[in-house]
Amino acid sequence: MQNTFTQLENFGHSLNAPAYLIQPKSAGEIYSAFKLAKKMGLTVTARGAGRSYNDAALNGGGIVLDLSAMDQILEWDQDTGRIRCEPGVTLEKLWQHVEPIGWWPPVVSGTMKTTLGGCLAANIHGKNNFKMGPIGEHVIEFTAVLPTGAEITCTPKKNADLFYAMIGGYGMLGIFTSITLQMKRIHSGLLTVDALPVHNLREQLSILLEGAPNNDYIVGWLDTMTGGKSLGRGQIHAARYLHEGEDKNPQETMKFKNQILPSRIFGVFPKGLLHYFMSPFANNLGWWGVNTAKYIASLSKHTFRQPHAAFHFLLDYVPNWELSYGRSGLIQYQSFLPKETAETAWTEILKLSLKNRLPSYLGVTKRHRPDKFLLTHAVDGFSLAMDFKVTETNRAKLRAMLQEFDQIVLANGGRFYFAKNSETTAETALAFYGEETVAKYKKLKKRCDPNGLLESDLYRRVFGD
Repeated sequence: MQNTFTQLENFGHSLNAPAYLIQPKSAGEIYSAFKLAKKMGLTVTARGAGRSYNDAALNGGGIVLDLSAMDQILEWDQDTGRIRCEPGVTLEKLWQHVEPIGWWPPVVSGTMKTTLGGCLAANIHGKNNFKMGPIGEHVIEFTAVLPTGAEITCTPKKNADLFYAMIGGYGMLGIFTSITLQMKRIHSGLLTVDALPVHNLREQLSILLEGAPNNDYIVGWLDTMTGGKSLGRGQIHAARYLHEGEDKNPQETMKFKNQILPSRIFGVFPKGLLHYFMSPFANNLGWWGVNTAKYIASLSKHTFRQPHAAFHFLLDYVPNWELSYGRSGLIQYQSFLPKETAETAWTEILKLSLKNRLPSYLGVTKRHRPDKFLLTHAVDGFSLAMDFKVTETNRAKLRAMLQEFDQIVLANGGRFYFAKNSETTAETALAFYGEETVAKYKKLKKRCDPNGLLESDLYRRVFGD
């Protein structure tokens, strides 16, 4: 087991930290890394694909365990849809393994590049959270190794306190070594998608709320760069599974070749070069033009069929798209608001960003429901994710504005998601989690990690004493 001292970055390239990078291939090697950390007086953080927008997979001066080599599918029952994987298995490898046989992961992120270990650590949500909840609700069982060397098995009934705390616990209680998930049966490789224009924020939230019960997925694009009466305008995409018999040739539409995203535009221009051409537009004027053009193009209501992969993994359409934001990268800010207060809070937030001349270049909305996990980010309401370009000249002002956003969200009963937000403070985290929840989490951490070996830059920022 070799280690390399290297500089690691978050996905948005807005944060970086040096660390000793170790790539274990078994639970035994993970425990060896814990023993090394204890001997050297270092801390340990797990890292999957490094797709977090914040500091969840950074550990300045410590050890980072790169789990990408633990990427085997251990068991697969195609009759029941039950699958057991190592934590380094990506959503890409997962869906490509199960979809041709008529199954699909019950919850996926906007990119297929995330690992299952990372998905559980952050308890990801998808465009169907209102119906299916986060990915943790579809975990049958997981195994993990603790810093003490103990190997544990958790289910919703066995070691239930750890089950509901380690899923969504950002890898600070133990390291997943296997994950057993229940897949969802599908009868076609296609979804029926309705594209609906929306003219303002109130209409956007109303369609999300009313449309969710009638669909399997629903997601909104929000033009974050236009104010006035058009504040919150955009487009809704609502999707439904095809029932058995609706697809006349499901074996064909579920084939891998009919799901993959093309690597070239019109079969000619490599998508891997697109981010170079996007960079000149990564400024306020350029993105205002992009958002305006997108809104005009979305004004007609229409229905079409789309492959699962194409609908879900929009972030993979343009490889390395995040590089278009420039050397200082981007910050994604995501807030979760109850349905009663979302419009008020986001109206204030959107107006404030425009007033400060720090507009978000992209906005995405979803419908959500509560769940039972200890460090939950969910509410009975909505989420809004916003992308902000970082520069050396705007970093301090942007940080101050995002922390002002935090206070608006808190005042309206909202919550946050720590696979995204990178500026939220410990005081804010304590305010929305509550003292009882944080105390319970830290008590479990003391039990699982008595020597405090598991730490990350995120943990120190948000939960550090």
